Amino acid sequence: MSGRKNILVTFGFVLSVSLVATVFSVLVASYRYSRLWFDSLNVICGEVVERKPETKNIISAALKEYTGGNLYAAAEEDVLSALGYRVSDFSGFSSLPNILFAATGVLTGILLFTVTFLYRNKMETMRIRALAEYLEQVNTGRAAILSASGEDDFSKLEDEIYKTVTFLYQTKDRAVRAKNDFAENLSNIAHQLKTPVTAISLSVQMMKQNMDKKYLGQIEKQILRLTHLEDTLLVLSRIDAGTLHLQRDEADVFTLLVLAADNLQELFAGSRTSVDIPEQGEMLVTADMDWTMEAVMNLMKNCMEHNPGGTVHCSYAQNPLYTEIQIWDDGEGFAKEDIPHLFERFYRGKNAGEGGIGIGLALSKEVIERQNGTIRAINKPDGGALFEIRFYRH
Repeated sequence: MSGRKNILVTFGFVLSVSLVATVFSVLVASYRYSRLWFDSLNVICGEVVERKPETKNIISAALKEYTGGNLYAAAEEDVLSALGYRVSDFSGFSSLPNILFAATGVLTGILLFTVTFLYRNKMETMRIRALAEYLEQVNTGRAAILSASGEDDFSKLEDEIYKTVTFLYQTKDRAVRAKNDFAENLSNIAHQLKTPVTAISLSVQMMKQNMDKKYLGQIEKQILRLTHLEDTLLVLSRIDAGTLHLQRDEADVFTLLVLAADNLQELFAGSRTSVDIPEQGEMLVTADMDWTMEAVMNLMKNCMEHNPGGTVHCSYAQNPLYTEIQIWDDGEGFAKEDIPHLFERFYRGKNAGEGGIGIGLALSKEVIERQNGTIRAINKPDGGALFEIRFYRH
């Protein structure tokens, strides 16, 4: 369909140029033809008036009637034919110039078309060659930015090719990052599994030598750690695959914090850590209650591990843009070199608690950000680690 369209466009262009050249040639030939007739008639009339001056008025009246458009009604009889003259006797002086003018017009049209056609083909060939070189650079990974040089169909094609190449590069980068992340996660998982498996193996060997119940407790502890690791990894895999469905319901912030603290009550009691959650009125956020509570629990537990025996503080506030939740402790705070990596999977900072696997904060970040929220970790000016969560309204 595009080839037929190009043929029609080319034919129309040729026809247009030919018509313009022909019209121009006809106008020039018509003017010259009229000029020749004027000069010839002027000579004839001059001769008649010179020989018979009394015919001047008659000639003038005849010319006025002729120029007034009454050519065919003016001649009552064919005088020239009666005198033995034919049309061919008067066409010799003008036929050759007319042919020359017509030929000149046609040749000019052909020349203009040829020059334009060759120039157009040359430009299209150059653009196609440049586009082919660009695609070769894409294949070798050395492609630069391709910018459209006009607003014609070819420029639109260049723009679409550039968009496609950009999308392919982005897809490739995402695939490479996903592959690297997958390899890194496998390595971290293997490392995390190695510790409890080794501990269980040692406990079993010790039990063979000495049937002590404390080894059963160690085995049970490591199995619980493996189970927690398995559950968390399954959640992260669902997040990565986009299959973790989060509900969008109205949840009260105070209720959310209290429920999270209640689920950690045994841990807080075991480490003699208290929780301070002041009631500051009803404030609602649109979020999944269960998964958001899970994220908050990980933050509270992190504060407890950094300041055992202290207090985990919570506060919240709301403005027209977002609802903010702050969770902090009174400990030494985060190490400066740890802050940029706290939310990375399997990262464990210098002051991390014993037995942690380094994916709790990463899980919290994923859950919060998938609910139009943000989270950051900073050190308080007066000491202590602070987590700041913001749920935006829009």
